[in-house]
Amino acid sequence: MEEAELRETETGLVPSGPGWFIANVADLSWDRNPVHGTWCVFNDPEHPSEQLGIGVHVIEPGQPNGRYHAELTDQEGFLVLDGECIAIVEGEERRMRKWDYLHCPPGTLHITVGAGEGPCAILMVGVRSAESPIHYPVEAAAAQYGASAPKDTDSPDEAYADVPRETTSVRAPWPPPDSA
Repeated sequence: MEEAELRETETGLVPSGPGWFIANVADLSWDRNPVHGTWCVFNDPEHPSEQLGIGVHVIEPGQPNGRYHAELTDQEGFLVLDGECIAIVEGEERRMRKWDYLHCPPGTLHITVGAGEGPCAILMVGVRSAESPIHYPVEAAAAQYGASAPKDTDSPDEAYADVPRETTSVRAPWPPPDSA
């Protein structure tokens, strides 16, 4: 396997192609959505991995990272790197802090919401199957944070219909400069 070239953009480094690379997360380009935080994904945006989704997602207090959902055939995991969040799992709220890990086997309903005094950085990883169904139920615990789909659906377009889906490429908001 060839090494992927890392090309410089005005918002940071972006891998060009499917090869291997080494980069500091603070040097990579990140994407921001006004509702669901800021994240970086560790692969070429033009050629996303078909097997593994992995990246760091930064959310502010009260900000969900997406919509409450369950991957019906794939698993996901969430490691809090910094800050605090609330995990809503199977309708129950659980507080998470630095180094706490949430394991979600296939079919586990979940979402995370920023909590505490400042941003929360979470390493998110999940299996990616081409035809993995995702279910987005209406959930009261998630709704109080704007993290519930407006109606029960298996369609991401319907689940996110009332949320701006556009993203902006930005410089890394994390890790803080003194820890990079």
